[in-house]
Amino acid sequence: MLTYTPVSEAGGVGKTTTAATLAVSHARNGHDVLAIDMDTQNGSLTYFFGPDYDRGDPEVDNLVRHLVGRPKGDFHDLTHEVEAGVDLVPSHNMLEDLHEFLLSEKQQADRLGESYSMYHQLHRVLRDADVREAYDVVVVDTAGKAGPILYNALVAVRNVVIPFEATAKGQESIEGLDDLVDGLEENIGIDVGVLAVLPIGYRDTRDQREILGELRESGFPVPVVIGERGSLMEGCWRQQCSPYRYIEAHRSRERDYELETLEQFEELAAFLEAEAGLDTPEVSA
Repeated sequence: MLTYTPVSEAGGVGKTTTAATLAVSHARNGHDVLAIDMDTQNGSLTYFFGPDYDRGDPEVDNLVRHLVGRPKGDFHDLTHEVEAGVDLVPSHNMLEDLHEFLLSEKQQADRLGESYSMYHQLHRVLRDADVREAYDVVVVDTAGKAGPILYNALVAVRNVVIPFEATAKGQESIEGLDDLVDGLEENIGIDVGVLAVLPIGYRDTRDQREILGELRESGFPVPVVIGERGSLMEGCWRQQCSPYRYIEAHRSRERDYELETLEQFEELAAFLEAEAGLDTPEVSA
């Protein structure tokens, strides 16, 4: 099984777009894919794929209720089938208060003399729902900021993919993420692996070549490098679909560099699948 979360401390590097595109890439490769939206921002996977869902409805069952042990139904009833057969667990506004909810549960457990980890609740929910039996790939999109949401995602998936802007700011974000992961490993006792670093918006300048070289020398895996694709990605958000559907349905003519981008995401998806030991059939037409 392949499980990971795209993570970056720097904003605007395409974290959610990466999560969405890779989820569709895995599904097009014939894998059963679960995407989980744990991003509190409105511009998240839930908006990107656009299922008919009211994230502000306080009565609807949602992931937060399951995380704090108060579900209104079965976990699998939370999912919405979206593009390419990807199953999506949408985000909900209750995520903004997850820290307080989990802290309250921990305080109650402490008073009862029970053990309770605030950061293992997504892991528990996925385990109890037998997600490993139902899916080949789980992709969790989460906030980049340190806290219970990100920690729950990391404990559950144990792997990260890092979208990266080849700038000094991007280097700082990777160093900050390294510190965050090291601290989590030390405090909670788990190992978190970096499956891949994904440079995005690469223009092949001298400075970018130097930064990319330093990144590779540091030992991070860099399977593909994505060029500047602002128009494509903006179009995806506007039409609420992956680059695959956008090019197929909303481009009047095919553009070679955009087709190359799809091939690169397919190559990255295949690399990640191989890392997890998944057989990768040919990409569907």
